[in-house]
Amino acid sequence: MHPLLFTLVLLGAFSLLNMYISKRFISRLSISNRYKFYFKIFLLINLFGIFLYALGRYYIDFPNWLYFLFSLPIGVLFLLFCTAVLYDISHFLLSLTPLEEKRRAFFKRSLDIGAVVTATAITSRSIYEARTVVLEKQEIKIKNLEKSYKILQLSDIHIGGLIDAAFIRGIVKRVNACSPDLVVITGDLVDIDLVKAHDILEEFKGLESKYGTYYIVGNHEYFHGIEAIIKRVKELGIRVLENENVYIGERGQGFNLAGVYDIFGYRASKFMPDINKALTHKDEDSPTVLLAHQPKFLQEIYDFQKIDLVLSGHTHGGQLYPFRFLVSLQQPYISGLHQHTPITQIYVNKGTGFWGPPMRLGANAEITEILLNS
Repeated sequence: MHPLLFTLVLLGAFSLLNMYISKRFISRLSISNRYKFYFKIFLLINLFGIFLYALGRYYIDFPNWLYFLFSLPIGVLFLLFCTAVLYDISHFLLSLTPLEEKRRAFFKRSLDIGAVVTATAITSRSIYEARTVVLEKQEIKIKNLEKSYKILQLSDIHIGGLIDAAFIRGIVKRVNACSPDLVVITGDLVDIDLVKAHDILEEFKGLESKYGTYYIVGNHEYFHGIEAIIKRVKELGIRVLENENVYIGERGQGFNLAGVYDIFGYRASKFMPDINKALTHKDEDSPTVLLAHQPKFLQEIYDFQKIDLVLSGHTHGGQLYPFRFLVSLQQPYISGLHQHTPITQIYVNKGTGFWGPPMRLGANAEITEILLNS
């Protein structure tokens, strides 16, 4: 989608959320009209902040501290909307409860205070969670694997805005400290114009591992010039898996590492995933690990006997917890390790960065340390 069209759609959707919050939440609070007016002014300022966020992401270079402020309104509005929905439901149930007028007023005030405090608390908590990238350790057992291998998985970094060179430098340092056998990046690496990301990507040259770094594209690369991004990543010495596979380790003791383009390629009519091509000429006597950005790529796999493990991302674990329910309508798995078939497992990384607001709630950012064992 063109950035300008995306911005207009975003503002239209959030304007509707603003109206709901104003009419169904703020207007019903047991506070003076003066404070209700202040709340509504805050909503308008917040909406304007979303507009400035879109400008900063695609058109104007703001200082990082200012971009941070403009990034918050999307998350603030969404969390306020969720609070407003819960408040609306609670208000309706309270209206049905047979209570004396004084007791009803008391419960109404308690509901108002609780809603405002809850909205403030979860917003503060979500900002804090986004600042913390957790090292998630996961042991995965695979049949016919002769040796153990340590894989460090990064996913959904979304370079741009607050995800800058300093952020990447810190991630690279933490990955190297784990002494991995190999590093995999499962898509959505770049989320701005490549010209702005060029120097930031340079930080990935610092990644150190025994067998190198491997990368597949996600859906967001298609929005920012996928051809140029692939070319730039290759210049960093990172192997891009484009519907193909490589062998990791010594013959007979390692595993096949395959990677496919993202399923968004079908909509873009280019760089489309091809599982048949990705598995061509693989070692049939060794296990196979497949890198596929979206968990629902499982629907494309025709023969699960050929794949032992799928590593994915895309979902962000929901990023802000209520989103988890929406993501589950589209993706079969949201986060963590799952046994998809008796043979095939899938691990879904919750994302190393974030998209949109610098906020996470109930879905911490992660670097995944995967230990493959027989």
